[in-house]
Amino acid sequence: MTTEQSPDRRRFLGNAAALAAGITIAPGVTLYGVAQAKPLDQPVTNTVRWGMLIDANRCADGCTDCVTACNTENGLNGHGRPETDAQWIRKVNLRDPKTGAKKSLPVLCMHCAEPPCVDVCPTGASFKRDDGIVLVDKHTCIGCRYCMLACPYKARSFIHETLTDQVPHTPRGKGTVESCTFCVHRVDDDRSPACVEACSKTTGALTFGDMNNPNSKISKALAEYPTSRIRADLGTEPGVRYRGL
Repeated sequence: MTTEQSPDRRRFLGNAAALAAGITIAPGVTLYGVAQAKPLDQPVTNTVRWGMLIDANRCADGCTDCVTACNTENGLNGHGRPETDAQWIRKVNLRDPKTGAKKSLPVLCMHCAEPPCVDVCPTGASFKRDDGIVLVDKHTCIGCRYCMLACPYKARSFIHETLTDQVPHTPRGKGTVESCTFCVHRVDDDRSPACVEACSKTTGALTFGDMNNPNSKISKALAEYPTSRIRADLGTEPGVRYRGL
């Protein structure tokens, strides 16, 4: 018998079989089963590179449809403490000091090609799937929060409270770290993330797709318009790009 961790174990969100019930791994920490998203005979491969394009010119000031959709989809119920409540996607306001021009846009996990959160994780709980989606394995996360310190985008949250009314496709647990998953359960079911679906009904500022596929909508948009990455100087190669910044 070997004690080496299987690669399949580290991408449990993407292709793990459904668990029958919640599992208590420590006092106050209960993880709930994940519905099987991708069949075991369809492994995640690097032929796909999932990414998101955010058009700041189309993102409406004051619109929080993407935030609401994310919270609803993943069961992120606030506790009235903005400084500690989970926030996988948030709206920020930018102002050009020279012109005074203002823009409002969402910020989330950048799903970096070279994610700092993965580099500093001592247990391997933070990992990147072959298709570019960065996740946290809640079964091995020890809550050290090194990844939160390493993330230059402030995209990760720590769960301080005991959780109730969780949704089956999004395992969460007190004492662990979490962040945007690109709604991996939807992606593996050939659907768009909840934020993108919600935005498509209003401004259409968010585009999601395979950046390795030249025929995808996102690839065509990236080829046609100039885009930028937040803190591109860090060399993390974010999978989230912005137009109009």
